Order: sequence, then structure tokens, then C-alpha cells
Amino acid sequence: MDLLRFATAGSVDDGKSTLIGRLLHDTKSIFEDQLDAVERTSREMGDDYTNLALLTDGLRAERGQGITIDVAYRYFATPRRKFIIADTPGHIQYTRNMVTGASTADLAIVLIDARKGMVEQSRRHTFLVTLLRVPHLVVAVNKMDLVGYSQEAFQSIRDEFTAFATKLNVPDLTIIPISALAGDNIVDRSKRMPWYEGPSLLHHLENVHVASDRNLIDARFPVQYVVRPQSTRYPDYRGYAGTVAGGIIKPGDEVVVLPSGFTTQIAGIETADGPVDEAFPPMSVTLRLADDLDVSRGDMICRPHNAPVPSQDIDAMVCWMSEATLSPGQQLAIKHTTRSARVLVKTLQYRLDVNTLHRDESATALGLNDIGRVRLRSTTPLFLDEYRRNRTTGGFILIDEPTNRTVGSGMVVGVE
Repeated sequence: MDLLRFATAGSVDDGKSTLIGRLLHDTKSIFEDQLDAVERTSREMGDDYTNLALLTDGLRAERGQGITIDVAYRYFATPRRKFIIADTPGHIQYTRNMVTGASTADLAIVLIDARKGMVEQSRRHTFLVTLLRVPHLVVAVNKMDLVGYSQEAFQSIRDEFTAFATKLNVPDLTIIPISALAGDNIVDRSKRMPWYEGPSLLHHLENVHVASDRNLIDARFPVQYVVRPQSTRYPDYRGYAGTVAGGIIKPGDEVVVLPSGFTTQIAGIETADGPVDEAFPPMSVTLRLADDLDVSRGDMICRPHNAPVPSQDIDAMVCWMSEATLSPGQQLAIKHTTRSARVLVKTLQYRLDVNTLHRDESATALGLNDIGRVRLRSTTPLFLDEYRRNRTTGGFILIDEPTNRTVGSGMVVGVE
């Protein structure tokens, strides 16, 4: 079975946690003692129904306020596929957590309250999903039970969202009317909405094609760790461990190591289960090279004639996640794949309005949850691809060194 990572998004109280709880419940992916605990907590909170949102809202502050604050990861499987869910918060002050949850997703579910329609946070999260290049987007029009399962209400939201999506890069869009609380169109097709002829949400999740979404052309292997057992059994063993970020790598392939530029061949590929004949994203493997080269953490193994661009000048879209502003002249640390450096913010080209997609070129700084195009200069060359080509080698995070807090995430638009 293959694996699908998906994230929920949308405004606060649109039902993201309830939807995930319903998926876990209806696919029988929770234990009886977990369900008993949720039922008991629901009664203690005064609810006259089982509040399935409690399955993901585990923090005391989340349960007390009825909101999601942190990203909650849950796992379940069906006979067709395994799933990893990232339940992300809807409040605007926790947008940075939503970016974290969606950054590794193959699919995003944007929930919209059928009573309210699209709101600012719906547009913000949709734009962020497309900016993060999540390949598949599902719009779940939730709480259809509160509008009498009205076809007109669903079509109104569908038309509004489709008009907004035409301004964005949405390669695959599916819109489904659901009721997470009542279970309509979650696992099985709902008889209360006979006018809807599409699939249920789970059927779509089980069948959406994701195998071709990853870059299998450009071989990229950021070295994370040098394996030297220092044992009598393996006296001369030297391997380079990491996660394949792109392409297909096989024993015998000619490769180049950056930044040194020395070429060699792949002598072998090993995993925790033993040697393999090939490696591809997102496998974690150890590579052995035919020659003894100076290779360390942060180096990149790739093809001699298909290598990322080593560059110190970065043109990127940045999602700013700190209360302190980002402005030209600021110095930050950058983490790109397994390589770390320092960067200088050279210029802020524009700040983007997520509602109108207007570019404010007069902006002088980025505030909390702002998105803008920024030019950076790093102290050492980074091995970059454009984000649209490779989400791993085209993405990075910015870190405030005095506090060691992640203050921004970036997507490479261009390199020099």
C-alpha cells in the first residue's frame, strides 16, 4: 500500500477536527478505550453528542476553548492506502502552524462552513496551499445539515470558490458537500444529498493518484549523516545517510558531490531492511561510494549533468511567522535541506494581499502571517532548485539566532 499525507485547512470552527474524528471513527481506526474517553469528556463538557473533535484536540487549552492550536498528526489505514493526517489550526495567529502541517502534504482539504461561505481565512489557507505547491486540493463544504442539505447553498459556494481558484495555480480541484458531524459523504455517499453525484471524501482520498507528483527526474540526495561504525566487523565501512529528495538512484550510477565537484559512482544502497536495487523519494537510505571522497553533512549528491544551482543569491516567496517584522538589512540563519548558513535580507520586492492577490510594492516590512517576495544573500552557496520543480530542495526555513525560533518559511522562485 502507498502512503497519502494530507492536511486540513480553513477558518476557525469550520469543522476540521470533527472531520478527522469522523474519518477515524467511521473507518474504525480508534480503540474502544479512546472512544470511551471521548464520550466521557463530551458529557463532562455538557455536550449531548460525542464530540469527535476531541480525538485530535489534545491540549488542555484546545479542549477548553474548542479550538485547534498546535498541529495534530493522526494515522489510519484502509485496505487501499495508508494515511497521515495533519490537523492544522484555523485561527489567523496560528497560520504558521498551518504552513508547517501543509508543507509536506500530498493533498489538502480546505473546509468551508456552508452557512458562512468563503471568509478571509478560507482564502488565506487556499492561497498558502497553492503557494506550498500541494498537488491536490479538496474543498469540503461542511455543515450541510445546518442549511437543510441545500443544493443551492452548495452551488453558490462552489461557484465562488471556483472563481477565486482561477487566479491561483490549482492543478487538481475536487469540491464535495459534507456534514462531518452527521457523517454525510465522509465514508459513504449520503442519501440526504441525492443531487450530488461525485465520490465520498474517503473514496476520493483512497483513489487520488499521487505517485507521479514527486520529482523522479532530478536526482538529489542531501547528506544528513556520515556512517562510520568503527567496529572490527566493518573496519573500512563509510556510508552517507539521508533522505532521497528527488530522482531515482541506482548502484553503478555516476554522481557528483557538491560543493567539491568530485565525481564517483554509487557502490551500493542500503536501508534498515538491507540492500536495495534503487532509491527514490522519500526513501531514507545510506549510500556507499566507490571512491574515498571528503563528504560531510550538508553536501549534495546528484548527477554530473543535472545538478542544482549553487547560489548565494536567493529570490523567494516568504511566509513570515514572527511578531517581530522582517525588513531589509536583517540578518537571519537559514536551514536548507541539511545545510545551514546565515543570510542577509537584501530587498523586499512586494507584500502580497491574500484576499485580492494585489502586490503592494510600497511595503517596507513583513508582519506576522504576511507573505512577500524577498531577495536574500547567504554566506555560503546553497544547492537550490526552484520550488515548483522540487519542494524539498526549493524550500527553506529562516531562524532567529538569538532565540533559535523558526520565524519564516521560504519557497525559491529564482536563483542566480
